[in-house]
Amino acid sequence: MTSTIVWGTGNIGRAAIRAVEAHPTLKLAAVLVRDPAKSGRDAGDLAGLGHDLGVTATGDVDAALAARPGAVVYAASGDLRPDDALADIVRAIRAGAVVVTPSLYALYDQRNAPPELREPVLAAIAAGGGSLFVSGIDPGWGNDVLPLLLSGLATTVDAIRCQEIFDYSTYDQPDAVRDLVGMGRPMDYEPPMIAPTVPTMVWGGQVRLMARALGVELDEIRETLDRRPLGTTVTTRTMGVFEAGTQGAVRFEVQGVVGGVPRIVVEHVTRIHPSCAPDWPLAPDGVGAHRVIIEGRPRIEVTVEATDEDGNRSAGGNATAAGRLVGAVDWLLTAEPGLYDALDVPLRPAPAGKLGRRRP
Repeated sequence: MTSTIVWGTGNIGRAAIRAVEAHPTLKLAAVLVRDPAKSGRDAGDLAGLGHDLGVTATGDVDAALAARPGAVVYAASGDLRPDDALADIVRAIRAGAVVVTPSLYALYDQRNAPPELREPVLAAIAAGGGSLFVSGIDPGWGNDVLPLLLSGLATTVDAIRCQEIFDYSTYDQPDAVRDLVGMGRPMDYEPPMIAPTVPTMVWGGQVRLMARALGVELDEIRETLDRRPLGTTVTTRTMGVFEAGTQGAVRFEVQGVVGGVPRIVVEHVTRIHPSCAPDWPLAPDGVGAHRVIIEGRPRIEVTVEATDEDGNRSAGGNATAAGRLVGAVDWLLTAEPGLYDALDVPLRPAPAGKLGRRRP
């Protein structure tokens, strides 16, 4: 059993605790939190399991890493604190741990990551012998391993389109929804997540990964953006009130251009209410889904819907991200210490002992 730390207990961290607990070769050794209100609580309580796991959350990073864990699932957000997240991750790698995380977008395509991110990680690997794999859902398996798998079913491929279509009122992270994405903000507000070049920073790595796997050279990566205001004031169950005239929907694309034509596209369609931009693509149930479309012969379209935490679609997506990361740990433990990406780390069947196991 590999001793494993889950660092952070937000949307990804809760799912990560459940994933580690369910994994037949991993043992939850510690849970690290920053919020004093969470310190001292049992990990099972924080993860919503309905029963204790006998692991008490702590803020003592030194003690947790001094125990030399085999793996660390770093689930703390890096959106608003990228420097701190990088420092935490480097610290865990130097302690000799295999680290998996969704928190540093630029390292999804680690070969093209800026030196100020890549070099500290490589130095930590050389010093401590740990490894790092950065992935998630979107960016993550929804626009790397899944579309590449499906492309292998086609006779010819003209284009690949990866879509995330979500009602963000189900996403329990108000700061990200209102401040980063701009939902409920005036239309003259410039949301940081969709400012020029930012979508390429976040999702361009996925476009490059797919191009590399397909053996094609990109001419360039382009961005498109469209925003729509709410026609009426709406009240959402989890996110409160959003006023008429404020941003209610966002649609953008990150396009990998080959021969002057967008051939590899990551598209996001995000709403705060289904009444906004009804002419844009919709999820089958109007709530949320990830979809891959292979334009070619045959045309292939696959839509993935995941639910967790009492039917919440955003929680389901987060759980698949945690599943991809936690499921990679045992592969990373057998590999040489290094910095890996999604083309290196296979997505494998559930390990023996997981099928039919009591749901945590």
